[in-house]
Amino acid sequence: MNTELLKRWLDTEKASIVFESEQGQDTSCALTRPKGETMDSEKVYNMEFAKLYPLLVQKAERKGRTAEEVDTIISWLTGYQAEDIRKAAAGSISYGDFFRNAPQLNPDRKLIKGVVCGVRVEEIEEPLMREIRYLDKLVDELAKGKAMEKILRKKA
Repeated sequence: MNTELLKRWLDTEKASIVFESEQGQDTSCALTRPKGETMDSEKVYNMEFAKLYPLLVQKAERKGRTAEEVDTIISWLTGYQAEDIRKAAAGSISYGDFFRNAPQLNPDRKLIKGVVCGVRVEEIEEPLMREIRYLDKLVDELAKGKAMEKILRKKA
């Protein structure tokens, strides 16, 4: 990933990526703007998956988890196979289109509850943003060390 290009884009948009932590644990990742300004949903949808995917992987890897586990989560959530995820990460598909074109959204994703980026995912009204935040929440859980069976909402 070209981090310099991402930094320039963030500067242009007057945005930043913030990792909030609680007692040394990453709890959320947010695209933010200066005080009082919110990131327009359309801007999030139009961001390239190839720019955001490495950030999801880095968050997991910082906590000793793997890119393969991130791919497993993405696959569970969206129905994409590992090869499809790699192609998307190397291509120019937008984040929004990545979710809009998902082969099969997992019906159990509705079991995902909790707060990400200061918002309860189950209360997000905009369907596409809710799908995006589901992924954020699952990667947060991975980075916190939660067992993969629990992250994937497997029934006992």
